[in-house]
Amino acid sequence: MKIMLATFVLLTATTAAHGERRCGWLSNPATAKWELYDAQGGWEIMFRGGDGHAAQGMDKIPDLTTGEYVRTFAIHGYACACLNVDIDTSTTEHIISRIYSVKQLPLAKCRDDPAVQYFLQNDN
Repeated sequence: MKIMLATFVLLTATTAAHGERRCGWLSNPATAKWELYDAQGGWEIMFRGGDGHAAQGMDKIPDLTTGEYVRTFAIHGYACACLNVDIDTSTTEHIISRIYSVKQLPLAKCRDDPAVQYFLQNDN
């Protein structure tokens, strides 16, 4: 019985936790607006206009200014990061519905990645 319980706990812990991993530029270009730009394009995390949207788990985004961060305006800017997220599959839009974790990376990691260099070419 103890072996079955231990197996159940291990399986539950590994399958319930993390969605999919996406890495790229985590951008906060304006108040209440967050986006992720990865190899598949731009993903909306939070937008407070029109229909509005905010992913569950926004509190998982750390204070990016304590790591390598590019300020673009006032407190706004962007950083390189990997996020474990759920994607909203009910729409063709690129929308992140839940954030499980965020790990900030050195800026060079994204600057050197050809799959996400398009972000820097758009004057972000």
